[in-house]
Amino acid sequence: MATSRTSLGLARHLKSRIRLNGLNCSLCRGLATAAADSLTLPLAGIRVLDMTRVLAGPYCTQILGDLGAEVIKIEHPIRGDDTRAWGPPYAKHIRGDKQDSPGESAYFLSVNRNKKSVGLSFASPSGVSILHKLVKDCDVLVENYLPDALQKYQMDYSTLSKINPSLIYASITGYGQTGPYRKRAGYDVMVEAEMGLMHITGARDGPPVKVGVAVTDLTTGLYTSNSIMAALLGRMRTGKGQHIDVALSDCQVATLANMASSALISGQPDSGRWGTAHPSIVPYKGFKTADGDILLGGGNDRLFGVLCDKLGKPGWPKDERFNTNSARVKNRETLEAMIESETTKKTTAEWLQVLDESGMPYAAVNDIQGTMNHEHVLARDMVKEIEHPTCGPMKLVNTPVKYSYSEPSIRTPPPLLGQHTEEILRDIVNMDESEIKDLKAEGVVA
Repeated sequence: MATSRTSLGLARHLKSRIRLNGLNCSLCRGLATAAADSLTLPLAGIRVLDMTRVLAGPYCTQILGDLGAEVIKIEHPIRGDDTRAWGPPYAKHIRGDKQDSPGESAYFLSVNRNKKSVGLSFASPSGVSILHKLVKDCDVLVENYLPDALQKYQMDYSTLSKINPSLIYASITGYGQTGPYRKRAGYDVMVEAEMGLMHITGARDGPPVKVGVAVTDLTTGLYTSNSIMAALLGRMRTGKGQHIDVALSDCQVATLANMASSALISGQPDSGRWGTAHPSIVPYKGFKTADGDILLGGGNDRLFGVLCDKLGKPGWPKDERFNTNSARVKNRETLEAMIESETTKKTTAEWLQVLDESGMPYAAVNDIQGTMNHEHVLARDMVKEIEHPTCGPMKLVNTPVKYSYSEPSIRTPPPLLGQHTEEILRDIVNMDESEIKDLKAEGVVA
């Protein structure tokens, strides 16, 4: 049966020895941190080989890293992850020898914390040999290349499962390992269009639009991380690894949720785009204020009454056009216009104060800066300042889930390209300095 390399007993022993001996060197501090992590982080002792780029894959492996896994990110030795060049904005280098470069892209920084970067080309046999040695000592491999693309490099599941039968190998693609679209490159916006999401997103009378963030990539990353953890639990019973086939298209279909169910059950076309409104609840949408927008949700007759009281219109619920939800749906345009004629008389902040403790759902429509500085976001510790080795202090979005015992966190900043190449080759692949120097000269590693 496959087991974690770092047991709780060993972690406690290391921590105890370091404390008792009063050792104070960087190695010992590292051991102390590792020991503490193994006690509190669910995936401590799990090693992940990350062969992904852009968003869905890196988002998945960042989740695993947040939960304590050691994530080794393999990047092209010159270009690195594609998103290293996706800017502006960039965090400027304020120290080191790269101060004349654009800096570290905000996009890359968003999904690559808690990882170690190895600059390595697997176009050469020596590069593949290094990866095979790493695979022997890894629990998980995540990749997002087109189906069969890694076969010519001997990095496909069939090959690697012989090297490490307990390996969990996750493949993220646009359309999966099977099916007529399997060879098609899959990008978030294309899948949003092809798999229904774009058709139901946008203003009622406007064209289809994409969601403001690459939500299909993100949900695919979430599904993949969840599936990897399930496979690790299964491996505890069987000792066997397996290949996980995750497609953006499948994940997008799954996350249509009740909309997909409605189409399947009714056999009818969907009801199209509704903007911020709800097809079967009124009022339930965004309304203009004197200086912005506010979302109001009168989800039932009682809440509609509360809203009317707060708007200073207590007689509206007695109007037969509005006294039931079905009547309000029928007279949607009239009621929504009447509500907006009232909401535009005050600012968003004033309405938030009026509605405070009313018991009904409401929310300001904030921009991203407003969100990052929101009092509740800050109170929930969702923005964390960390120290980057060359860019200095920077703020990142924190890991979102709180545990009563475990403490997932941003333990290390997103790495520089190749920052950990020598460390990994020396400590895991067991190469000496001369071998590493030769590989650098050949351009295999950086």
